[in-house]
Amino acid sequence: MKKVYLILSYLILIIYIIACTLYPKIENHAYSLTDIPINFPKVKYPEGNEFTQARWNLGKKLFYDNILSIDSSISCSSCHLPQLAFSDNRAFSPGVKNRPGKRNAPSLANIAYHPYMLREGGVPTIEMQVLIPIQEENEFNHNIIEIGKLLERDSTYLKMAKEGYNRLPDYFVITRALGVFERTLISGNSKYDQYLNKKVKFTKQEKEGMKLFFSDKLNCSSCHNGFNFTNYGFKNNGLYRKYKDIGRMRFSKDSNDIALFKTPSLRNIEVTGPYMHDGSIKTLKQVIAHYNSGGKSHKNKSKLIKPLGLSDKEVEMLEAFLLTLTDKQFINNSIFKN
Repeated sequence: MKKVYLILSYLILIIYIIACTLYPKIENHAYSLTDIPINFPKVKYPEGNEFTQARWNLGKKLFYDNILSIDSSISCSSCHLPQLAFSDNRAFSPGVKNRPGKRNAPSLANIAYHPYMLREGGVPTIEMQVLIPIQEENEFNHNIIEIGKLLERDSTYLKMAKEGYNRLPDYFVITRALGVFERTLISGNSKYDQYLNKKVKFTKQEKEGMKLFFSDKLNCSSCHNGFNFTNYGFKNNGLYRKYKDIGRMRFSKDSNDIALFKTPSLRNIEVTGPYMHDGSIKTLKQVIAHYNSGGKSHKNKSKLIKPLGLSDKEVEMLEAFLLTLTDKQFINNSIFKN
């Protein structure tokens, strides 16, 4: 009998060890998700939607679930791929029934720090932004109330919503859980960050490119500044003489805002092409060429946009620096993948 108890004790110990290996402590997992890079400000979670592991798990599940679209054909992740810094590699991401998108999908990296969402800045929070693709005809073309009803039929979602918010998986839970998940998409460990923290060295070309970027001659850092390489302002960069997309005017209804778009972050710029609000520029070198030319004439074009006179060698230097903004740890992080 003692031998039987001994064997059972060993079996229980083995099972416990295996379980600990497969399912690491939530505290350790949660800490890594809420850890902030050096020189980054603390992420602010809205009151009542603070980070918890249960909410994050639910948000991630929803992010990758096609149930959010009317025909269950696409999810948030269809347009925001983790290996592309949660952006897309197409000019316009197709919606349900392969309907063409209207704008290039932006990166969600560091979206937690954006003071407003969308390229015209018309939505103040991530939770509110979630509603936009859900109801847009050319995206999910769905109704969040109906989605909630579908989720109520799923025992897993019922359990997760109860654990995260102590309520049914309704509109409130859907928008809040996705907000929690997206606020953990923090990217701040690029070669540039490691260089600032004296962990790696730059090549001569990268150093010269950095000098150019922050120089008065180029003025790149006038708009692409701070830890996230954006001031979140609205500019016209002379992409066209006539724009099909009215930009910020779509939100403000002010003609002075026509063809103004929110300045994007340059973090992970290597993997977030094609570029511009309409994905009309394919390569990073072509982006530099556009700014080097001074852009096209438009009544709202920023005065900062003017011919730069960069040589081929300087273009290569600038591109080399921009490539140091790629956070390989972030784009390869299995925690965020489905």
